[in-house]
Amino acid sequence: MKDIGELFDIRYPILQGGMAWVAEANLAAAVSNGGGLGVIAAGNADADYVRAQIRKARELTNEPFGVNVMLMNPAVDEIMRVLCEERVSVATTGAGNPGKYVQGLKEAGVKVVPVVSNVALAIRLERTGADALIAEGMESGGHIGELTTMALVPQIVDAVDVPVIAAGGIADGRGVAAAFMLGASGVQLGTRFLTATECTIAQPYKDRVLKAKDSDTVVTGRPTGHPVRVLKNRFTKEALALEKNPGLSLEEYETFLAGTLRAAVVDGDIEHGSLMSGQIAGLVKQEQPAAEIIRELFAGAAGIYRERALDWS
Repeated sequence: MKDIGELFDIRYPILQGGMAWVAEANLAAAVSNGGGLGVIAAGNADADYVRAQIRKARELTNEPFGVNVMLMNPAVDEIMRVLCEERVSVATTGAGNPGKYVQGLKEAGVKVVPVVSNVALAIRLERTGADALIAEGMESGGHIGELTTMALVPQIVDAVDVPVIAAGGIADGRGVAAAFMLGASGVQLGTRFLTATECTIAQPYKDRVLKAKDSDTVVTGRPTGHPVRVLKNRFTKEALALEKNPGLSLEEYETFLAGTLRAAVVDGDIEHGSLMSGQIAGLVKQEQPAAEIIRELFAGAAGIYRERALDWS
């Protein structure tokens, strides 16, 4: 199995998801200090914000960290220049093909790790020069594809030669162990880090995650072509009702969605905000420091390997 720890110079083969409005310098630095790879989310922010977050993270950690770039961000060209100028360790990307940026990033010493949701895209991005791939199943929070982690990860592992990082539906040592059994070289977690002590989201958002049950998420946003998994609330009821309106224009729907993630993350509006969360929220039971979460994950996985090593040959 390819060594993610060596590739990213981290102790544990774990990445923190690049969650827009959530993954900022404090959380990223805490994850990196805990032995994983913390990630700052560029989201829809501008290049100045990204540079400021990178520099803030460097004040908080001496360990490697990355930046997640959504390729549909209007400022993507400027953000990529910032990543090169600041020489961050890793760029993870979503919502498109980062091919036009790969050479420049790699020349600057930045490793390129796109998020993929199907085999065809994984093969194409490996050819563009990706250093690794994040295979993200539809169990995850935020923007999702159509395949589950269980089905997606082994098919991508078989199709490419670069390391594959499993994401979606992983919350504890059992999920970590399962990801490695599927052939992954590492894991990426988002929802579990929502309740990290160092995560700066509004406390009502954290509390809602901690209270979530197994069936408390729903997918919204399908008319936009970018479906999003969130926790159920008044916002989701209204969003799904609008999606059933045949006379609704895309512009009207996007206007309704605008600002709802900020309302959740910053304002703590758990009724009208978009509470992005994965299906494993029901497994998240306490607020903990990021380093403690990471140690617990891998201690749990190691325990499973020791206890359940079976010979079926």
